[in-house]
Formats: sequence, structure tokens, C-alpha cells
Amino acid sequence: MPFSSRIPNFYDKSVKERREKIADLANLSKEEIQILKGKGVTEDIFNIMIENVVGSISLPLGIATNFIVNEKEYLIPMAIEESSVVAAASYAAKIAREKGGFSAEYSGSYVIGQIQVLGINDFEVARKAIKENQSFLLEIANSTNKILADLHGGAQNIEIRQVRGQLGDYMLIHLIVDVKDAMGANAVNTMLESLKPEIEKLTEGKTLLRIISNYALKRMVKVTAVFDKEKLGGDDVVNKILIANDLAENDQYRAVTHNKGIMNGITSVLLATGNDTRAVEAGVHAFAVKEGKYKSLTHYEKNEEGNLVGFLEIPLSVGILGGAISANPAYKTALKILSIDGIEEFSNVIAAVGLAQNLAALRALVTEGIQKGHMSLHARNIAMTAGAEESEIEEIAQQMQSEENISFDRAKEILKSKKK
Repeated sequence: MPFSSRIPNFYDKSVKERREKIADLANLSKEEIQILKGKGVTEDIFNIMIENVVGSISLPLGIATNFIVNEKEYLIPMAIEESSVVAAASYAAKIAREKGGFSAEYSGSYVIGQIQVLGINDFEVARKAIKENQSFLLEIANSTNKILADLHGGAQNIEIRQVRGQLGDYMLIHLIVDVKDAMGANAVNTMLESLKPEIEKLTEGKTLLRIISNYALKRMVKVTAVFDKEKLGGDDVVNKILIANDLAENDQYRAVTHNKGIMNGITSVLLATGNDTRAVEAGVHAFAVKEGKYKSLTHYEKNEEGNLVGFLEIPLSVGILGGAISANPAYKTALKILSIDGIEEFSNVIAAVGLAQNLAALRALVTEGIQKGHMSLHARNIAMTAGAEESEIEEIAQQMQSEENISFDRAKEILKSKKK
């Protein structure tokens, strides 16, 4: 039987049943199943990853179902503390799969390393010296990473910019590096350090900053999907989503919250797989203001059949090996569940989750409102916060939902009445 990410009634299963189902579909070992239980990562590993370790903080790891990206089925691991995010992504993916799922394109695994040079007397002379010696400089950079060079990656090009600051004029040398399946920060920064002496000699200037840029404009992902109008709720819902997105494209206050919803999905996948959430978020939000005004990262249109077509384009600098990913077996297990074959596939899937998350949020906002579904899923958290025992949580949550009064105060009242 072919693999499918469509798992009916997945939400209604117990944690144990869900874990067993995913373990079966992803062919997880006994050790990997233990990792999903939170028992496979030791303090010794954490102590290697960062400094001054005293313990760890756990996040729930959920699985978004129903995803098809570029005609392949995926189960998506998502780590997040917020209710409704995993359910929303799964819901939108279920609608998208009616029309074939998500289609995505990846521009390549190129990142930019920056060298800031001060005290340039003649910019054109310095620029010419760099370009005339570009091949030599690339050789120096690539000598620091034989693995990348053997994979036909590594430093590929040099671009030169001039920036006029308030405290001076700077030459910026951009080293363009193909980092393949890695996020690439350590590799690129090492290359930049190796170039310092020769850059200073060629430009007769002094280097200051030597650091990767997280504005990954040479590592772009574009994703699109068709969302069936009937599954969304009809023409009226489609039109309202278009209007809601139009507001996000023209009002910064709305755009910030709109894009936060996109990042709910993207950041959840990054956390589950050990990627640098801060780097990706910084680059994505910079891209949102590329036209001089912060605006929506998504765009929606209606096609000839009246279905909703969604688009998302973002810079996405991520990795599937190296750093924390190699150190922590929990990240390796999440990537095994995802079952991707390279950085292009991984990037495409992450962007699809972002678009799905946004569509689900917009649909909720223009129909019943964001709080109804969110609070229903949040009811159990509220019951627990009010002091309910594990055996009482589900009953109290269901009573609050049936009364349409999901609040801390109501949970306390129900709990008090049960104690009498």
C-alpha cells in the first residue's frame, strides 16, 4: 500500500496510538521511539550543545498530516507550545490536496558572507584589485572546507558593494557560497576569516566585520497551492480571504500579525529539526519590507473556477546536517519522520507549511473568528491551569466547549462543583 500522509481521525487517537502509527509509517527503531517519548536525549548532549547547562525545557512535538508537496506525501514534525497550529496546518493541507497539494521551487543553497572594509581611498581601484584576484581568493576560501569543495559546493563568486554610513564609507565584499545541505554559518565564517589578510593587502584597507548575512536572497523558496472553494466554504469565504489578505498587503499593523501566523508553521518545523529559528525569522521579516514598507508575505488570487490560489515567497537558510542537528538525536528522528532527500526538498516543505498555516488562519478569521477554534483546542490547557487532575481535564474541557464558555474562571467553577 503506498504511503499517504492522510491519516483519518489522527487527532482522536491517544498519544501512544499516534506515536505507534508514526513509528510504523516512518519505520522508526526502538531507540527512535524512545526519543519521541522524551527519553533519548541526555544532559551530556545538552552540555555539548550550549554553555552553563542546568537542564532542559520540553516542547510538544506534533505531526501535521495531509501534506503533498511536489507530488510527494509528507508527515511534518512541528514543535510548538501554541494550541491549534498543528491542527490548522493539517486542515489547510487537507484542502490543498484536493487540487494536488503544494507546488514549490527552490533557487539554490547559496548564502552570503560579508567582509566590511574600512579606509578605502579609491573604491574603484580596490574593487578592480579584488575582481582581478577573484579566482585566487575563492581558492583560499575553499581551502578551508574540503568537504564542500568535494561536493562541488563552496565559494563560487564575489560581489562588491559600497555602503555610505553616517560614520564613513565602507566596501562590502560578498562571498557567495554554496553550502549544500548545511545552514552554513560556521563554514562561511571560517572562509571569511581566511580572506582577511589578502583582502587587506589588495584593498589597502582594514577589515572589521567578517560574518554571514542572514538575509538569504540567494536561497529563495516559492510555493503555491490551489484551495478548493467549496472546501473553504464557498465563494463568500474566498472573497473574504482575498479582502483580508489585501489588508495585510496594505497595512503594517495587520501585516505583522499576518506574517506571525506564517512563522507559526515555519518556526515549528525549524524547532523540531534543530534549525536556527532566529536567522530564518530575521531574513523573512527583512524580505517583508523589501519594497520599503512591511507587508504580507503571501498573496492570493481567484482562478477561473473560482478556487483560491495562494502564493508565498521567502528567503530560507536552513540545514539538515551539521551543528545541533548532528549532536541531538531528537532532531535526526524528526528529519527521519519527514523523510526528505536533500536541502531543496526540505526547504520546499517548510515553505508549504507556512502557506498552509496562513490559509488556515485567514479562513478562521473571516468565518467563525480565530478564537472559537483556538480556544476549543486550548480548553484542556485551561482546565489543567485551573488545577484539574489528569483524569478530570478532558471532562472539564468538553463541558466548557459545550457551554461555549472556555475560560479560567469557568474551569475553576466546574472543578469546584466536582469537589463537593
